[in-house]
Amino acid sequence: MGLVESWGGNPIGWVAAHLIEAPVNLISALAQPGLWLNWSDPQAVMRFVYYGASVELFFVFVFVALVLTIAGLIRPAIMWAMVRGTEGFANATGRVFAWAGLAMVIQQIAIIFMQRIFGASQMSLGFGKVMTFDISWWSEELKLYNAIIVTLCIAYTFVQGGHVRVDLLYAPARFSRKKWVDMCGCLFFMIPAGVLIWLYGWFFLWRNLITPSTSASDTFDRLLAKSAALRWNVETIGFSPNGFNAYFLFKVLLIAFTALVFLTALSFFWRSLLEWREGEASEGRGLDRDPPADAAAEFAASAK
Repeated sequence: MGLVESWGGNPIGWVAAHLIEAPVNLISALAQPGLWLNWSDPQAVMRFVYYGASVELFFVFVFVALVLTIAGLIRPAIMWAMVRGTEGFANATGRVFAWAGLAMVIQQIAIIFMQRIFGASQMSLGFGKVMTFDISWWSEELKLYNAIIVTLCIAYTFVQGGHVRVDLLYAPARFSRKKWVDMCGCLFFMIPAGVLIWLYGWFFLWRNLITPSTSASDTFDRLLAKSAALRWNVETIGFSPNGFNAYFLFKVLLIAFTALVFLTALSFFWRSLLEWREGEASEGRGLDRDPPADAAAEFAASAK
């Protein structure tokens, strides 16, 4: 009988057992990558699907986050380095994929010229390898640029303080209370919301990549049994006969979005904790924000 089965009679024992088993599960997964990364083996694919949204993976992340947080409390310089690293990653990701907005505008202009002026039914685009599709395909593909901006720039926007906020109660609060609100928001809103999105998005993705279909209610043994009939069946169905046919990419972006939400929540929790411990003088320490584009934005930023 495993530790979870023997201690799982009450919530505290269940959580404690999973936390104790988390480092064992992490070491086991890293020591045997072929069991879940060798996708030529159908059982390895099913293990990846199962553990990708499992309780075991959740507690591995919780364990790693706890270890890093404890290390940061002992040595604040370590936590500040993690904050700068995670915020730097969010900024770099957002600044790169924000160019999808420019690509979307250029492609839309090209579509208008090709369709309205030259009367073309197809358009070719590419460097080295040229892709030729119907105009309707390129028109529907514009939605992918929107999805990239929304999902991959969300952490960047959060770090930059660009999300809309309703500060009726938060703005007049004392500095220490604000930090408590920020920490509680990360733990009780951002992370739980991210978990729910991940659970639904993970199986939503895999239902459009493989058959037989998988779901969150499938047990590990049931998924291994399904692996005997596993085959890749990537979704290539469009909304129109010649329309965009790679909608599975939207599911991939949903998972990437959720991963960035987790990273942002952890980073913001660490920053809020450090600023609460070190006082107002540490607020905004090491924060890499873009300069305001105009006087109104600069005034709004200085008023925060």
